[in-house]
Amino acid sequence: MYHFPSLFQDFFLMMAKAHLLLLALLICSAHGAGLEDKKGPLDHKVLDVPEATPVPFAIFQVSHVNEFTGGTEGKISISSDGWLYLEEPLQWSPEKRHDLNIEALSADDNVLDGPYSVVLQVIDVNNNPPVFTQSQYSGSIREHSPAGMPFVQVLATDDDDANTPNAQLSYSIENQIPNPSGQFFFTINPNNGEISTTEEGAAFLRAKTGVIYSRGETRGSVDVLKKKFDEFCSPKTEVPLENNPFFTCVQHAESKRFNAIQDPDYTLIVRAVDLGGGAPSALSSTTRVNVAITQNLWVRPKPITIKENLLNEYPMLIASVRSNDPNALYRLVQNENEIHFPFTINEDGAIFVTEPLDREQKDRYILVVLAEDDQGVELETPMEIQVKVGDENDSPPVCAEAESIFEVQENEIVGSHIGDLLVLDADEENTLNSLLSYRLLSQNPANPSEGMFSIDEAQGKIQVAKHNFRRKDVPEYQLTIGVTDGVHSTECNVVIKIIDINNEIPIFEKNDYGTYSVPEVADVGTTLLTIKATDADDPGTGSSRVEYHISKGDPDKLFAIEVDDTTGEGRVYIAQPLDYEVQSIYQLQIDARNPEPLIEGVEYNEHSTTVVVIELVDVDEPPVFTVDILNINVPENLTVGTTLLTADAKDPDGQKIMFKLEGDEQGWFEVDPDSGELKTKAEMDREVVDQLKVRIIAYETGRNRETEKEVSIQLLDVNDNFPKLQKTQGFMCVKNPTPLVLTAVDADAPPYGEPFTFALQMARKSPNWEITKVDGTSAKLVLKKKPAVDQTWSIPVNIKDNAGMGVTQKFEVRVCNCTELGYCYMEPKPHAWKLGVSTTIAILGGVLGFIILLLIIVICRIKKRDKKEEKVMADGETNAML
Repeated sequence: MYHFPSLFQDFFLMMAKAHLLLLALLICSAHGAGLEDKKGPLDHKVLDVPEATPVPFAIFQVSHVNEFTGGTEGKISISSDGWLYLEEPLQWSPEKRHDLNIEALSADDNVLDGPYSVVLQVIDVNNNPPVFTQSQYSGSIREHSPAGMPFVQVLATDDDDANTPNAQLSYSIENQIPNPSGQFFFTINPNNGEISTTEEGAAFLRAKTGVIYSRGETRGSVDVLKKKFDEFCSPKTEVPLENNPFFTCVQHAESKRFNAIQDPDYTLIVRAVDLGGGAPSALSSTTRVNVAITQNLWVRPKPITIKENLLNEYPMLIASVRSNDPNALYRLVQNENEIHFPFTINEDGAIFVTEPLDREQKDRYILVVLAEDDQGVELETPMEIQVKVGDENDSPPVCAEAESIFEVQENEIVGSHIGDLLVLDADEENTLNSLLSYRLLSQNPANPSEGMFSIDEAQGKIQVAKHNFRRKDVPEYQLTIGVTDGVHSTECNVVIKIIDINNEIPIFEKNDYGTYSVPEVADVGTTLLTIKATDADDPGTGSSRVEYHISKGDPDKLFAIEVDDTTGEGRVYIAQPLDYEVQSIYQLQIDARNPEPLIEGVEYNEHSTTVVVIELVDVDEPPVFTVDILNINVPENLTVGTTLLTADAKDPDGQKIMFKLEGDEQGWFEVDPDSGELKTKAEMDREVVDQLKVRIIAYETGRNRETEKEVSIQLLDVNDNFPKLQKTQGFMCVKNPTPLVLTAVDADAPPYGEPFTFALQMARKSPNWEITKVDGTSAKLVLKKKPAVDQTWSIPVNIKDNAGMGVTQKFEVRVCNCTELGYCYMEPKPHAWKLGVSTTIAILGGVLGFIILLLIIVICRIKKRDKKEEKVMADGETNAML
């Protein structure tokens, strides 16, 4: 065998790798990964690499790189021209990545650039199918269970990246065995794998017939099954039960009845699909679910009907229930808050009614049956049973009123409906027991003849059978009507009152009420006069009631009429303000009418109409403003002399109007006496007062009649104030340079006030100071660098308001060494006001001389007072001697 030199072996190996790498680049290009996208300068990078990709796989090309280190696991290499490529496929796992350090080297292996960190992230591909946690599942569900209630859950896992659709699973039922109707009786939640029944399954699924166990019997027990076999199987033979094929068949079936795997009623094929279940390239797997349908003895009986007043032996059995647990304890409760509850249940689930029922007292009961264990824990869902009380004809008809009253007019035509007689029957509605029949038994009086009325036999509707009613002859009729339900009967009394027809017209007492005078300024509601018309129809009816209407002479509805129902009089009064200058005389025509229409052939005439004249008396009235409320808004910097408004007033009597102004406490306004123009006469300031109220008075020339109108003036703010510092001085201690809080105020209102903007206004950025915002009105002045010696700084601070208006203000800060109390310490220095020794002695001598002079004066005054007292005493003695 011929061996090539080692140099040639390396050369051929390198060429082979180069060809494979070239093939990989061509494959990448064919799949849309452009080579230009895989090239770039040497830098820190994070590159994505698909898992399980064919090798060699080109990753990225960088220039002048032929050496790198890091976690390659022997699967990553670099070519001489700078291509990073895979020699073996990479596998994805959570947090899996490869960290490389890459350097660019020269021809003589000197480092030109780097090192740089390059991270290769393995991107998951969908190469793992779902795997069920169990090879097969089993579950059981009771017959008659509601649809949609889960009874078993399947679960599958996928080893692909859980944060991608590769591991997003969807569940579905592929097949159901058996499927007799062609419809699935089961459904599965595609997201969580919970299996439940469909509506068709809830209605169709039934369990295999099995043995029913009683209290204390153990399911599947051989002894219990022997007893059951002895009870139900005959004739009995000498063959031992263990050898009886019928017994062993029952025993075997009973042991498998509760084991879904050994003997399932249904088998479901369930599929789990990744990629959310909707992709053609998705991977899937299947499992089997065995379902057993178990017998459900807890079944609600159909609604029960018990006839009322039933003669029977009580307690009477009406229904039975049975729990799926043979040892259940039964309890019966009522669903309503009824005191009396005539039902009971025994330990075997038999329900009894304890006494006869009365449908008229209660027509329906709802029984709630509970199945519990000996600890009171519910074994079954509470069951509601409806009990309906059947009706029997045991209630007589009852008249709704002791005496039913109806009305009919004198001229009512035959067949007219008068009213319906209301009769009640407590028996069940819409049955023969409550079907009533009506019959007219008597009519009193029988004038002008019998049979003036009729009644509908089925509905109790009373109608007119004959006409010619006359109220003056017969004001009312008494009827007796018999009512029966076929078993029971009763009689009802009916009164029918005859109503007078409107065959009389109202007649005024006067057809002309003359003339009435009233001042034009009379108040609204003032009574002018009283009118009256009478009607000869029956009192207290619509035919005799009189209403008054102004039919002519008042188109503006200035007058109205109020009727007194007791006396029938009409009060004519003023309904709206009057004005002599508009109209001074009103000639009113007033008609009297009935609310009920007149009978045919009767018409209203001149006796139902009257007239009255209303004369207005002229009165000297004050001026009247044409505007009720005057509110104006003006800016505070309005030019002096600007007209704010023009007051418009008129005098009803045509007199000349003049104007004057009152209430201007600030002296900012004036009013033109002739035109009523309100003008500014001085500059206004909203910061002094923002709302003013003045009074414009309109008055007649030469007369003492005037009217005033209040004008509300709201001053609108303008930006005429800038923020000002509340304090302009402060100090800081060097040992603890606490920032100073600068606070500014602006008299303007929003939006010209706060928030403020604080800034240091210096030629260049200050190395010692900075200012930071605290809130809308404050900022902190911070000392960044402590000075070597005590120093006083004058810092320019520019403060602008919300509208950008502001000025630069000086804030003086003294930075110093502080005392323990926090104040600046100052060394003693000579003062200009300190006096010399000679000056001090002169001052002390002067003070001493002043004190000596004061003492001399006091001593002299004391001696003089003593002499006066001695003289007074001597005079006293002389007087005593005399």
